[in-house]
Amino acid sequence: MKHAFLATSAFATLLALSATGASASGSHSEAIGKPGVAAKATRTVEVDMTDSMRFTPADITVKKGETVRFVVKNSGKLKHELVLGTAQELKSHYAAMMKNPEMEHAEPNMVTLAPGKTGEVVWQFTKAGKVDFGCLQPGHYDAGMKGVVNVAQAGQ
Repeated sequence: MKHAFLATSAFATLLALSATGASASGSHSEAIGKPGVAAKATRTVEVDMTDSMRFTPADITVKKGETVRFVVKNSGKLKHELVLGTAQELKSHYAAMMKNPEMEHAEPNMVTLAPGKTGEVVWQFTKAGKVDFGCLQPGHYDAGMKGVVNVAQAGQ
């Protein structure tokens, strides 16, 4: 019975990801842009993650069309991650993480880091607007570990 529940839960998670534009195969919502090519990054933004459940900086401004290399450092003693997405995608993924806290995932729009480690996300922002980011480790997002990338029209 327990195995049937887990299988049903995993299937429901995949359906939820599909509904938000994500999938187990690694695609994601075009609303936030697309994976960038490191050689085409126009700048690097360093982001620090801490056990105070904060990103520094938590408010980043980029231009539409810009490819940014985010160098992300986990300065804490807990596992943290930076996941880019729409608010709806992040909330859906966070709900899945709360139910399956040991769930492992690796997508181009995220980096999960052990304490003291550094990683990167290279992303091209293809649409003006707002792209959210957060740490979806259980309890972290609710504690305020989130931020926003403001994507300005080119030329602004």
